[in-house]
Amino acid sequence: MSSRMEQIIEEIEEFIDGCKYQPLSNSKIVVNKEELLELLTELRLKTPDEIKRYQKIISNKEAILADAQAKADNIIAQAQVHTNELVSEHQIMQQAYAQANEIVLAATNQAQELLDNATMDANNIRTGAMQYTDNILKSLEGFISSAIDTTKARTDNLLSSLQGCYDLVSANRRELSPEDDPEPELPEIQLETDMLK
Repeated sequence: MSSRMEQIIEEIEEFIDGCKYQPLSNSKIVVNKEELLELLTELRLKTPDEIKRYQKIISNKEAILADAQAKADNIIAQAQVHTNELVSEHQIMQQAYAQANEIVLAATNQAQELLDNATMDANNIRTGAMQYTDNILKSLEGFISSAIDTTKARTDNLLSSLQGCYDLVSANRRELSPEDDPEPELPEIQLETDMLK
């Protein structure tokens, strides 16, 4: 992965960390759509040229096979023409048949070899492109998972700090007027972590 792609991913993480929470929510954030789309567009533009080349070759697999088939057909046609020329000469009839059969067999074998090699090359390129893409996606998945864990830890720390402040304020109020002002019921503060998993 290029260093620029890593920088863009870090910018996306920082962008997410910098977003404000929606009112009355501890898990949903307000996102500037244009800014996020701009970062994603730049990430897409930085996709290695290798992946684009592999995708182009995969999309042209049928053309590769068709070209190999055309070459094979041409070889067989030429062999057939040569066979017809040999057979047309009466004095060397038997020799012509033998040579013709050998030529047709050799041409058929060569054509099959071309088709087999083209199919194998196309499949190898496709497998390599898929593996390379999966490696990039795995790396991106790791960055996103790390960002989620970091955000959850920060939110948990914030709630813990707020709870401590709340307890301190309540204790101070009780000390000021222990009988006049009964202790209010502690509100339940719960972080919606499902969205962060």
